[in-house]
Amino acid sequence: MLIKALSGALIALWLLGSTQAKAITVFACEPEWAALTKALMPEAIVRSATTHLQDPHHIEARPSLIAQLRGADFAICTGAELEAGWLPMLQERAGNPKVQNGQPGMFFAAEHVTLIDPFKGAITPFSGDVHAQGNPHFHTDPQRVKLVAKALALRLGQLFPSNKAQVDQNLATFDAELSRKIVMWEKQAAALKGRPVITQHASFAYLWAWLGLKPIADLEPRPGVPPTASHLEKVLALSKTQQPAGIIIAQHHDPKPGRWLANNLGLEGKLLILPATVSDEQAGSIIRWFDQLIAQLGGLAK
Repeated sequence: MLIKALSGALIALWLLGSTQAKAITVFACEPEWAALTKALMPEAIVRSATTHLQDPHHIEARPSLIAQLRGADFAICTGAELEAGWLPMLQERAGNPKVQNGQPGMFFAAEHVTLIDPFKGAITPFSGDVHAQGNPHFHTDPQRVKLVAKALALRLGQLFPSNKAQVDQNLATFDAELSRKIVMWEKQAAALKGRPVITQHASFAYLWAWLGLKPIADLEPRPGVPPTASHLEKVLALSKTQQPAGIIIAQHHDPKPGRWLANNLGLEGKLLILPATVSDEQAGSIIRWFDQLIAQLGGLAK
C-alpha cells in the first residue's frame, strides 16, 4: 500500500510538472504590456522587466532579467527605441532565438500604432531621451491600447493556436469594456479640456492630447535630464503669467522639483504624482490604472 501511495504521488508530481512545463511564459518589458497580455491570456506566466517606480529608458540588464528572457516563449515590449539602452543586451545574453528582433515571438507594440512628436534633427549624447520614431509612451492613450490589443491577440493566436479561441474571446471582452470606459472617462474629464498644466517629461503626452489638457512647460530642460535650478526659475516665471491648473509628474520622478515649484506658485494641493504605468495598486489591470488617472486628474478641474 505504501509503494502504491508513493507511486501515485510520483505520478501526480510528474503530471503536475508536465502541466507546468506547457505553461506559456511571457517576458514583458513594461507593466502595461504585462497587464494587457494577462487580460488576453490569463493562464500565461507573465513577468515584467520594470515597475511603475522605474524609468523604462534606463534599466540594468540584470542576470535575473537575462534568465527570464532566456526562458520566455514570447516577449512584448514598447519599441520605438524606448528600450534601446538595455533590451538588445538582454537579447544577446539570453540567446533565446524565439525573442530576437524579426521573429514572431518578439512583439513591439509601437509597430501597430501611429506615434506623435518624432524628434527631428541629429541625435547626440547631449540630446537626452529623444526618439526619432516618435514618443513611445502611447500606452497612456486607451484608443492606441485597443489597437495594440487587437494586434497582440492576433499574434498570440498565431503562435499558440490551441489558445486562439480563448484569446479571441478575452479580446472581445477587453475591447468592449475599454470602449465603455472610454466614453465614461471622457465625460468625467470634460472639464479638463483646455486647462494649462506643467509636466515633467513626455510620459503622459498622449493622455494630454486625448483629454485636451495643454502642457505649457516641462520641468526637464531636455527629455530625461533632471530639472536644474536655472531651468526651474524659468518655468516659475512662465507659470506666473500662464496660471497653470496644476503640476503633474510621474511616480518614478524625483518629487522635489515639482514640490518646489508648487510651493512657489501656491499650488501645493495641485501637485499630482501619477503612476506612469500599471502598478500593484491596480492589481495588474490597465483599465483600473486609467480609472485612477482620470480620478486624480479630476481634482484639477475644481
